[in-house]
Amino acid sequence: MDSAYYAKAIREQSKKLGHETLVKPPKRRCKNQEAPTPFTDEQKQRFKKRTIVEQLSGRLKDEFGGRIIYLKGAAKIMTHRMFGVVALTVDQLLRLAP
Repeated sequence: MDSAYYAKAIREQSKKLGHETLVKPPKRRCKNQEAPTPFTDEQKQRFKKRTIVEQLSGRLKDEFGGRIIYLKGAAKIMTHRMFGVVALTVDQLLRLAP
């Protein structure tokens, strides 16, 4: 989630639903906002993992055809998505190769 989700109303609603919000506060805060509570070590690890997943999803959408699909039918769409995942995996492996 980006810093726009740091709004007090959103955080309170999330708390009512039993969710834990892991949103970094915006760099520039309004005067009437309370000071942010720092993440615990466990929260830092979960935030880091979520960030990696979001970056991977973003690459899949932006670079490997996941944003716009001109197909109909679940099987065709799944095949299209999986080709994108395969291409992304190959790209990541090639980045690891010396």
